[in-house]
Amino acid sequence: MLRRIQWTSATQAAALAALFLLPWAANAQSTAPGILGAAQAGKLLPSSVYFAGQNATTQLRNSAGVRFTDGQLALAVLVDSSGYSGAVAQKYQGYLLTGVPLDFGGHRLMAGAYGMGVVHGQLYVMDLGNHNLFHTTATHDAQMHRPVPLQMLSGATPGTYRLCLGRECVSFDRAK
Repeated sequence: MLRRIQWTSATQAAALAALFLLPWAANAQSTAPGILGAAQAGKLLPSSVYFAGQNATTQLRNSAGVRFTDGQLALAVLVDSSGYSGAVAQKYQGYLLTGVPLDFGGHRLMAGAYGMGVVHGQLYVMDLGNHNLFHTTATHDAQMHRPVPLQMLSGATPGTYRLCLGRECVSFDRAK
């Protein structure tokens, strides 16, 4: 049996408020600081990126990011490096984009776009011309319950994060 809704001024006001507040609530939720999963980060990343003279398709399903309290972002995505030489493809596994300087184990990375990858327990970060900027030790996280190809996780202290490619993780934070 269907019941007819009686629209009183109170129910009309509530319905109108919901119509106007739902888009705002969705927008506020999407700009909240914290870790961004693949669904959120993938919407912010391009479908292909430039590195070492070629374009590489991004794997948006393998992306992650951090939104800082001021709204600035650090994003990472894995790439299809099959068109690159073996030497480049070994180190160039992903793309890192950041709107703010980051600190990776004492190595300051300025805002910009970079190639990255983990090789033999080391995270390598390269400029867009495939020149090594630095490398730092990645820690193997054997306790990780469900490793995925790429993710960002909260670090041990507030304001620190971990960039993980599988079980290989590197801690970083926003540089001061």
